[in-house]
Amino acid sequence: MSGRARLTLCSVAATLMAACALLPLVQQTSWILVAAFLLAVQSAVGAVARRVPLARPLTVLAQVLVTLVLLTLVFARQQALAGLIPGPQAFQHFADLLQSGTDDVGRYAIPAPLSDGIRLMMIGGVLVIGLAVETLAVTYRNAAPAGLPLLALYSVAAGLSDGGADWLWFLVAGGGYLMLLLAESRERLSQWGRVFGGGPRDPGRQPGPVAPVRTGRRIGAAALGVALAVPLLPLPTIGGGLLGGTGSGVGSGTGGGGTISAVNPLVSLRDSLNVDEDRTVLTLRTNSGDLSDLYLRIVSLDDFDGTTWKPSQRDVVAVPDDLPTPPGLGADVRRAEITTRVAAADWYAQDWLPMPYPPSGVQVSGRWRYEPVGMTVVGDHRQTTRGKTYEVKSLQVQPTAEQLASAPAARGSLRGEYTEVPDTLPAVVAQRAREITEGSSNDYERAVKLQEWFAVTGGFEYDTEVKVGTGRDAIARFLRDKQGFCVHFSFAMAAMARTLGIPARVAVGFAPGSTQSDGSVAVSLKDAHAWPELYFEGVGWTRFEPTPTRGSTPPYTLPDTPGNAVPDLPQASRSADAAPSAAPSASTSCTSEEKRVQGCVGALPLDEAEQGGGGPPWYKIAGWTVLGLASLVVLLLPMLWRLRRRSVRLASAQHTGSAPVRRAGPGPRGGEVGQPTVTGGSAVLLDVPSEEVSEAAVAHVLAVWRELTDTAWDYGIPPDEALTPRRAAERIVRLGELDETVAASVHRVAGAVEQVLFAPQPQAEAGLPEEVRRVRVALRARAGRRTRLRAVVAPRSAIRAVWDLSDRWTTVKATWSVRTARLATMAQRVRHPRRRPADAGADAGG
Repeated sequence: MSGRARLTLCSVAATLMAACALLPLVQQTSWILVAAFLLAVQSAVGAVARRVPLARPLTVLAQVLVTLVLLTLVFARQQALAGLIPGPQAFQHFADLLQSGTDDVGRYAIPAPLSDGIRLMMIGGVLVIGLAVETLAVTYRNAAPAGLPLLALYSVAAGLSDGGADWLWFLVAGGGYLMLLLAESRERLSQWGRVFGGGPRDPGRQPGPVAPVRTGRRIGAAALGVALAVPLLPLPTIGGGLLGGTGSGVGSGTGGGGTISAVNPLVSLRDSLNVDEDRTVLTLRTNSGDLSDLYLRIVSLDDFDGTTWKPSQRDVVAVPDDLPTPPGLGADVRRAEITTRVAAADWYAQDWLPMPYPPSGVQVSGRWRYEPVGMTVVGDHRQTTRGKTYEVKSLQVQPTAEQLASAPAARGSLRGEYTEVPDTLPAVVAQRAREITEGSSNDYERAVKLQEWFAVTGGFEYDTEVKVGTGRDAIARFLRDKQGFCVHFSFAMAAMARTLGIPARVAVGFAPGSTQSDGSVAVSLKDAHAWPELYFEGVGWTRFEPTPTRGSTPPYTLPDTPGNAVPDLPQASRSADAAPSAAPSASTSCTSEEKRVQGCVGALPLDEAEQGGGGPPWYKIAGWTVLGLASLVVLLLPMLWRLRRRSVRLASAQHTGSAPVRRAGPGPRGGEVGQPTVTGGSAVLLDVPSEEVSEAAVAHVLAVWRELTDTAWDYGIPPDEALTPRRAAERIVRLGELDETVAASVHRVAGAVEQVLFAPQPQAEAGLPEEVRRVRVALRARAGRRTRLRAVVAPRSAIRAVWDLSDRWTTVKATWSVRTARLATMAQRVRHPRRRPADAGADAGG
């Protein structure tokens, strides 16, 4: 194996070894097999391009184009032109997947499901890093800077992981980098001949590793030792994981900032919601007489981008002693203040403080901050609810249907912010909302009709096992299939309300828990819930319950007339003491997969086909990749053949010095053996000379002449087979409008041809390849853009490849005809052997 090939393999191996640090971030590891295959194809293209050879920038460009085609085949085949060429739709699909992947990174806990967005980010990232490593280490022959992209890949993985086995992945990545350096050093030293090194220390002992290798091993061992020891020092570290805090001082971050970033509000539930058995999260004691309305609200999701709901970035302040009156609540609305004492389990580490809404006061120890818009309390500097006991005073707001129906329109700023929907929201969402609420005279009636349609009359089924996917069409798909759980119902109703001009957001928290024998209320994991909140001026943010069999229907949405179609839903989900069932429960709001995503918080659940499998099977990817590469090779075959032929012709001429050319004696037809017949476009040897120096000199010079005439042909000057070399040179100069300097180069090559063919003592001149290159540069400079492009991509002289194949086929047929005739003659002799004369005489005598 050559040194360049060994270096290429080491660059691929080093990239994959560094990419192993990404494995703990996702649930499935099949993506790295796809990445390894695509990386191998990318490197193979680079090896072929360097073999042609292409210029270094063209080599990198070829790899970039092939990488783009590979990613298109894997991720955007349906959006590509002919399933291969990426167009505007394919690039838009890539942008959508990257946006979806970015959202998924901020939504899922480690290990996250392998969604298409995350899969594209990982595979695409590995290919980009692999291209950078190979470009530096192999194409530009400088392996030392290649450690920077490898370090970047490892740093991303280390910054997102939980730090459990970072040292192991660093060891693997560092080993790959050292292997790359060692391969480059060996390849460089091999150019000097035998590698130097010290002699054996003991007589009779075999020599050990040579000096450079031994020194490299020592440096590598020292570097690894330092790198493994540094993390043990008390230095600042990167923590948190995929959902590891805001980084702004609020939540699980480490800074001291004053904002809440738009990250998943249930970061610390990623562990508790990942268990299959039901567990008690919070224990409540309250003086409220109506437990059916005791929802514990954690945070509100008010930023809707058409794909998911998430909390907006908000300013936070110190927690005041008395919380302000909630926005929009008028003095004439009936209310009662209740006190709730909450005890969190010692394993429940939540960054946000679950509280009844709206809170009027909170007493809690620790470092907490208050967000006034959503009226939520969030931990500061890694403060969580683990084992906390706190007291919350809150208002039980009891508006009447008349108050809600007569509510005026919301003020402009609030209405504009909370009724905004993206242009990408499918039109069917707004259309269905208008159909359901047709005939309503106010926003209250529209909201009640939406709730009743989801909960009763719409034919929806509550099913925690439904996987309806993510993306812009997720809500439309839910409205079509009519199966889902709290996330689907709350997200869909809030989006439809916004299309009707009703300010809406989604609240996340816990539905009312179960009353215990001692009078307390137990809130468990399976009480995790999401519900829509709609804003009415004079009342404020008001809860609605569209999810069937969950929570309780708000009394202000029930008409006073008998025969109401909306059933009175249960006040509590179930007893916390009940043994968990292995079968899906009707009161379960989150499946085991949704528990990984902090139960009812992220976008609509992923299809299983959109996660673990991560797209088409590997054999389909391999087949499409081979097909795409074959198509690409067919399109570029003339260019590659022409580049290779030019390289071989000019490289062979480099070995031609000024050695004299001798000719052998007369040939069988009276000419000199080895003397070719030369015209303006071809040169054919009549026979093989007896001395190798004559054959090499003639072949090299004629190869240069053929390259010159083919170059002129590529730029629009076809060869004339009837002309001598001198006349052909004059024709190229005239049609090419070449100046005197370039014309001298053309005539020098033509003179060299005449010299080796006709001079009594011919001399093979040196430097002829440079003359051809000078002519090609001049022809390219005078040609138009289209001519230059054709000369590179579809050169006219590439037709010689077809002629060569035709000649070879003719030769093969002639050879086969001769062999067939011989076989026929042999068979004839076997069937009818000729008699010997003695045998014939004996027969005659008898």
